[in-house]
Amino acid sequence: MEFNLSENEIQRYSRHILLRELGGTGQMKLKSARVLVVGAGGLGSPLALYLAAAGVGTIGLVDADIVELSNLQRQIMHSMASLGQAKTASAAEALARINPLVTVVQHQTRLDADNAAALLANYDIICDGTDNFATRFLLNDACVAARKTLVSAAVLRFEGQLSTFKPHEGGPCYRCLHPEPPPEGLVPPCSEAGVLGAVTGVMGTLQATEVLKEITSIGQSMSGWLLVWNALDAQFRKIKLKKDPACAVCG
Repeated sequence: MEFNLSENEIQRYSRHILLRELGGTGQMKLKSARVLVVGAGGLGSPLALYLAAAGVGTIGLVDADIVELSNLQRQIMHSMASLGQAKTASAAEALARINPLVTVVQHQTRLDADNAAALLANYDIICDGTDNFATRFLLNDACVAARKTLVSAAVLRFEGQLSTFKPHEGGPCYRCLHPEPPPEGLVPPCSEAGVLGAVTGVMGTLQATEVLKEITSIGQSMSGWLLVWNALDAQFRKIKLKKDPACAVCG
């Protein structure tokens, strides 16, 4: 890969370039990458902010909601000045303040069966920052069909989960872990059960870290592993996941 960074970029990303595992070649990979973030909320905020700060060249944001006061406890891309504004627009402004060199593409829409394939088509890595099972399963199925890497995180109350799904490279998909959505009402959404705001910050930042690793091919991928964190006892658990040969989507 041709090393083509301006003096401004070399200074901006100097702490990355100093890393032996990353260097200028890794920074060029970040500059060339295209990442889609589905959900510009609690997870999407730290995720997108760190991707922009890291110099990921193109970041797509998918969200149909507007900023509400109850969002500000955890959705750190948004502010009081953003109330009533589309989350994608508020997020784009926040990312531009951190790094104007990054291209932000706003998709002010809700991901559904009709638009999923088109939304995913122009991106290398897909990030699940959604808060409902219907969209989560739809996004997984679309990524499997498009052979796209999916970096997924989820939070509820004081707990977070994280994994990377690459069935096109032999790993499991999200349905290998959860074949079907749970019965309605069994797992309440954050709007009913609550969530400690900082938990979304930790999980979104971990999610960003895994995306940067995938882009630059450094470290051990989280494909085939599930990371579970409980904030109340400060315990991380790493659980091995196996591909389900009978999986209805990737088997």
